[in-house]
Amino acid sequence: MADEIFVSPRKHGRIMVLISGRGSNFRAIHDSILAGKIDAKVALVFSNREEAEGLKIAQERGLETLYVNAKLYPVKEDYDQEIIRQARKRGIDLICLAGYMKVLTPMFCNEFKNRIMNIHPALLPSFPGLHVQQKAIDWGVRYSGATVHFVAAEVDMGPIIIQAIVPVLQDDTEEKLSARILVEEHKIYSEAVRLFFEGRLEVRGRRVFIR
Repeated sequence: MADEIFVSPRKHGRIMVLISGRGSNFRAIHDSILAGKIDAKVALVFSNREEAEGLKIAQERGLETLYVNAKLYPVKEDYDQEIIRQARKRGIDLICLAGYMKVLTPMFCNEFKNRIMNIHPALLPSFPGLHVQQKAIDWGVRYSGATVHFVAAEVDMGPIIIQAIVPVLQDDTEEKLSARILVEEHKIYSEAVRLFFEGRLEVRGRRVFIR
C-alpha cells in the first residue's frame, strides 16, 4: 500500500501555540508574523501552567490566551480533548508546541496529524527526551543542533521538517550549548511555519519534502 501523502495548505492560517514556560519560540514565530514573513496569525496561546511567562508576554502583545488546569482532568485524554475543543472553536490550522512540557496523547496526535509541530534541541532521531544538550556533551558528539518535526504518538519521532547544526565545543556546558542551539531554534521554527502556510510541505510516510 502506498504511503498516504499530506500537503500543507496554501492559505492565511490560524495558529495555536502551546507553552509551559517563557515561550521564546512562540515569540520568534509571532515576530516573524509581525514582520510579514509568515502568512498567519496567532489565534490562541494556551498553557498548562498559569504562571507561564509566555502567557504574560502574549497578553502584552494583545493575543488571546488560555490557561486550563490539568489537575481538573484526571484522565489525560479528557485534558487533551479540551485543548482540541478550543482549537476547533477557533478554526486552528496549525498547532505549535513551544516548550510545552506535557506529552500529547495518541488521540490528540491523530486528531491533528501533520498539523502539530514541535521544536527539539537535538538532531533527531538522536537524543530524544529531556536534557538532551547535556547528553550530547556526555556522549562527546562533535555536532548537535535543533529539529523541527511534525508530532506523532511516539515522543520526538514524527517526520522531520528542518534541522540546524550547531558544533559542540570541548569546553561546552549545558547552558552554553543550549544558548547557541536556541538561536538556531528561533530561525528554523519560523521557517517551518512559513513553509507550512505556503503549501510547500509534503509528507510521504516519515519523510517531509519541501516543494
